[in-house]
Amino acid sequence: MDYSDVSSIAAWVTEQGLKGASEAELMTGFCAACRDAGLPLDRGMALMDTLHPVHEGRAFRWDSVEEIETEFEYGPTGSGEAASSWQRSAFYHLWSGNEREVRRRIGFGDPIDFTMLDKIAEAGHTDFVAMMHRFSEAGTIGEMDCFFSHFATRHPEGFSDHDLAILRKLVPVLGLAIKCIALGRIARTIAEVYLGEDAARQVMEGKISRGKSERISAALWFSDLLNYTKISDRVPPEEIIPLLNDYSEVAISAVHAAGGNVLKLIGDGVLAIFKGEVPAETCRAALTAESLLREKLATLNAARAADGRPTTDVYIGLHIGDVFYGNIGSQDRLDFTVIGPAVNEVSRIASMCRSVDLNLLISSDFAAAIPEDQRAVLACVGRYALRGVQRAQELYTLDGARLNS
Repeated sequence: MDYSDVSSIAAWVTEQGLKGASEAELMTGFCAACRDAGLPLDRGMALMDTLHPVHEGRAFRWDSVEEIETEFEYGPTGSGEAASSWQRSAFYHLWSGNEREVRRRIGFGDPIDFTMLDKIAEAGHTDFVAMMHRFSEAGTIGEMDCFFSHFATRHPEGFSDHDLAILRKLVPVLGLAIKCIALGRIARTIAEVYLGEDAARQVMEGKISRGKSERISAALWFSDLLNYTKISDRVPPEEIIPLLNDYSEVAISAVHAAGGNVLKLIGDGVLAIFKGEVPAETCRAALTAESLLREKLATLNAARAADGRPTTDVYIGLHIGDVFYGNIGSQDRLDFTVIGPAVNEVSRIASMCRSVDLNLLISSDFAAAIPEDQRAVLACVGRYALRGVQRAQELYTLDGARLNS
C-alpha cells in the first residue's frame, strides 16, 4: 500500500461521511478498502460514547473472515461486570493515561493483558493496535469525548512500521466521519426524547421557525395521576421521582404503542395526540391506548404494592377537534405543541374525573366520532359545564370505569 492509496481512501471516507452513510457502513468500507489496497487488516472495531437516555455508546466492527454483528449499542459501564470489562480494556488504558496508542504483538510474545486479546489471539491474529483520538472541550458532548479504534492482523510478520504509519494517517479521517454521523444521530435522539417522535421529525425536516404551524384534526389525550399532591406530601422525597417515572412510563408507552404522540409532560400530566385523516380511526387508537394503559397499570400497581410502595390511578380525558400544531414561543425559545380551544377543553374534561369518581371521561364530539355500532360500550355520565369552556356538554365513559383511590 502506498501513499496514493491514502488519498483515495481518505477521499472516499469524506464523501461517504458527507452523504450520511451509517457508521457501520463507514467502518466496513474503510477496512475493506485498506485491505484491498494492501494493508494487512483482518479485524477492526471503532466505538464512541453518545448522548442517549439508555445507551452509553455505539460500536462498529469488521472482520475479513467471520460473519459478525457490524454494530451494537452498549449500556452503562460504570458498575458491575461491564465496569470490570471496561477497566481491563485497551481503550480504558488509553483513556485513563497519557498515551494515544497501545500495541500488543500477541503472536510474538507480548502479554495478553487486555479484554478480548485472548479471543483475538485464538482467532489467529498476530498483532493488535488500539488508538484513541481525544476531542477538545468544544467538541465534546456529554460523555462523547473521544474516538476509539483497534485493528488486528493475521499476517505472519504482524503490522510493519509502514502499515502503522498508514493507519495513523487514515484513522483520524474515519473518526471525523463517524463523529459527524453520530452528531446527527444525537440531534435526532434529543429531539425525539424531548419533543416526541412526530414533532421531532418535523423540526428535523426544517420546521423550526416561530409561527410555523398547521391546522390539524386530532384525537386529544390528557391524563393525570390521582391524588398526586397527597402522595407527594406523605412519602419520602426520594420516592417522588421513581413514582413519576413509573406512572409516566406506563402512560407514554401505551400512547406510543397505539400510534399516538406525547407532546408534553406537565408535572404528573401527559398531553398526547392521535393524528389521522379519519376521525373514527384516531378515536379508536386513543381508546386502544387507554385499554393498554389499564393493563400496564394493573401490573405496575401489583408490583409496587408488593414492594410496599405507594400506588395510584390515572384519570384520562379524551376529546377530538381542530388544533394548531407547530412552533409557539419567542424567537429563541420555542415549543412544538398544539394550541386551541380543544386543548383547553380536554384538560378540563380530565379534571372532571375526580368530581364524578371515574378514571375516564370522553367528550360528546369524541363519542360522536366513534362508529355507531361501537358506541354501545359508552355510558352517558351527564351534562356538565367545564371551567373556561363556553358550552356545557354531555360527557361519556366506558362501562366499568371507576377511580381506584
